[in-house]
Amino acid sequence: MSRPAAGAELFGVRFRNPVLLAAGTCGFGREVSEVIDLDALGGLVTKSVTLEPRHGNPAPRVAEFGAGMINSIGLANPGVDAVLTGPLPWLAAHVRRARVWVSVAGHTVGEYVELVRRIDGAEGFVGFELNLSCPNDSRLGGRAFSLDREALDEVVRRCREVTERPLLAKLAPNDPDLPDTARTAVAAGADGLTLINTLPGRVLDPDAGSARIGAGQGGVSGPALRPVGVQAVYAVARAVDVPIVGVGGILRAEHALEYLRAGASLVQMGTASFAAPRAAERVAERLMRRPDLPAPWGAGPGGVPGGPSTAAAGLDTVSSTQESA
Repeated sequence: MSRPAAGAELFGVRFRNPVLLAAGTCGFGREVSEVIDLDALGGLVTKSVTLEPRHGNPAPRVAEFGAGMINSIGLANPGVDAVLTGPLPWLAAHVRRARVWVSVAGHTVGEYVELVRRIDGAEGFVGFELNLSCPNDSRLGGRAFSLDREALDEVVRRCREVTERPLLAKLAPNDPDLPDTARTAVAAGADGLTLINTLPGRVLDPDAGSARIGAGQGGVSGPALRPVGVQAVYAVARAVDVPIVGVGGILRAEHALEYLRAGASLVQMGTASFAAPRAAERVAERLMRRPDLPAPWGAGPGGVPGGPSTAAAGLDTVSSTQESA
C-alpha cells in the first residue's frame, strides 16, 4: 500500500501536511494538546499576542447562526511578557513536527514592530502571522491596517527590518481590491499571505432586537465564509507569487482541497474545531490520502502513480454542530 505524501517544503521548512489550526481557535496549543495530536498537523497559529494583557470583549463573545458562527473575542491574551515565559517555551519543548506561527496584533505600527522584535529571539516557531485587522489608532478614522495601503506597507516593511523569520500578512475579506492589497504586502516584504480573516457582521435576537454578542459587531466564520475565502485565494494567487494560506469554512477534506485547487499552499481550520475538536487532525489524515492533490503536495488531478484510490481515501465529514461518528 502506498504511503501518503512525505510533505512539502515551504518558508524554508518541511510541513508534513497542509492543515494548520487558525489563530484564536487553539490558544497557544497547550490548551488543546490533550484532545488533539498537534504533531499530526502541518502546524498551528497561536492566539494573537499584544504588548499588554487584554481581557477581551464583553460576553457573550460567540454565537452560532444557520451558516456559521459570529465572534468578538477582543484579542484576549496574557500579553507578550507572559507569552515569552510560558506558552512559547512550552511549544518549543512539546511540539516537534508541527510548524508554529506566532500571531501578533497591535494598534500602531510601533506595537507590531516591538512585538516582532521581542519575540524574534524565542525558540520553537517558524515565523510571524501579522494580524492586520486591528484598527490603526495612529491615523484618523482608525481603519484596519489591511484596508489602508500606506499603513499596510509601513507595518510589513518595518517588521521585515527587525526579523529574518518568514512573515505572513493576514488580510481582510472586505477589501474592494484584494489582489492589489496583496501586491502591496508582498512588495513590502511579506513572505506569504493568509486569506482571509473573518468578515464583519452582526446577528440580532429577532424578538428583542439586541445583538447576540456583547460587542455588537463580530467576525463571521464557518461555512458561510468558505466561498469568500476560496474566491480571495483564487484572485490573489493570480496576482502574486508567494505561498498563500487559505482560511474560512473548512469542515472536511474536500473543502481544504477547494482552497488548494484555488491556489493555496496551506490551509487553516478554526470554527470546525469548536464543534469537533479533532476535525483538523482527521481532515489532514484524509486529505493526504488523496491521489489528486495539487503541487506542492501532489501531482494534481492525474494522481500519483501507485497512490491510494479516491474510494479508499474517503472524505472527512464534520457537521456545524457535532462531531461526526
